Amino acid sequence: MIIVVGIGADGVAGLAEASRNELQKATIIYGSKRQLDLLDDTVPAPRQQWPTPMLPALQTLLNDHADDVHVVASGDPLLHGIGGTLIRLYGPDRVRVLPHVSSVTLACARMGWNLHDTEVISLVTAPPHTAVRRGGQAIVLSKNAATPKELAALLDAHGRGDSEFTVLENLGGSTERRRDGSARNWADSAPTDVDDLNVIAIRYLPDERLSSPPDEAFVHDGQITKHGIRAVTLAALAPRPGERLWDVGAGSGSISVGWCLNGKGCTAVAFERDERRRHNIASNAAAFGAPIDIRGDAPDAFGGLQPPSAIFIGGGLTQPGLLDACLDALQAGGRLVANAVTAESEAALTESYSRFAGQLRRFQHYHGEPLGGFTGWRPQMPVTQWAMTK
Repeated sequence: MIIVVGIGADGVAGLAEASRNELQKATIIYGSKRQLDLLDDTVPAPRQQWPTPMLPALQTLLNDHADDVHVVASGDPLLHGIGGTLIRLYGPDRVRVLPHVSSVTLACARMGWNLHDTEVISLVTAPPHTAVRRGGQAIVLSKNAATPKELAALLDAHGRGDSEFTVLENLGGSTERRRDGSARNWADSAPTDVDDLNVIAIRYLPDERLSSPPDEAFVHDGQITKHGIRAVTLAALAPRPGERLWDVGAGSGSISVGWCLNGKGCTAVAFERDERRRHNIASNAAAFGAPIDIRGDAPDAFGGLQPPSAIFIGGGLTQPGLLDACLDALQAGGRLVANAVTAESEAALTESYSRFAGQLRRFQHYHGEPLGGFTGWRPQMPVTQWAMTK
């Protein structure tokens, strides 16, 4: 059995009796240096610091020790913590978790925020741009002391410099500290003495939350799936929480961004051969806080990646072998959606429809424009769409 005990910055003194008793009877205790240093002389067991990388050590934890193994973790081990990893490796019957009050709960208490109204974002392993939002409020778990300034600079660069920005350090400990300001203040003149153990409370301003951003919100060179077609494409892709999209011929990355915004925990891989467009995708990912992995040309860049839940093909349909490579990469039950605007690409989709069935549709949108003293309809190029489930 693995017993995971959550501990706060106040150390053993702040533990519940059951947690304290578990640690006092332990035969060996694993944890990071910071967490192990919180233990006092009332806990006599040998202490083992996690090696780097940590995952191989987790995978052999019960093999290395016949008796129960104890692990100390920060706060609530099931909130972006090691508890979930251990349960995934060993199952819930072999792991018992004794949670402490999490840093997120403490931060919300200090801010006077309802936890259910607050997003929780971890930057411990994710890049800072994934905590950029266009409204709402969040508690952000920092990787280290540099995280607040890095995130503040990104917010300022993407028009969120007015965001209310509070850095909370050593929550629950004797050296707890709170510093309030704006993202712009932190970007321009961040303090140099920020502790590595910090979380950031942000109220994002201005609040411009949209589940389907307009075309003008994206950086692009004309290669963009327009708003109306983007809506029906995302409906066909049907993102579900935690799923991963491959966006092939991504252009501006607008489909990848829409995918990430429409499903909790959704991520995307964007494949684009043009370097300038890859730069545009990166800019759009940062502006919307979208977790997009940007790769080169498809299918050459498919190697080594986990199979996706869905694939969108927005360009390259006439490239020999591309469509078959996408179908081969798609996992069973995965969805594939492809859009075409040229006769040649449309022919490829019609042929695929005859081979694999699915749904074949054609969309054409019209916009009202002045016509003399009246209003006329201006058509956009028709788009043929093929959608199928493997």
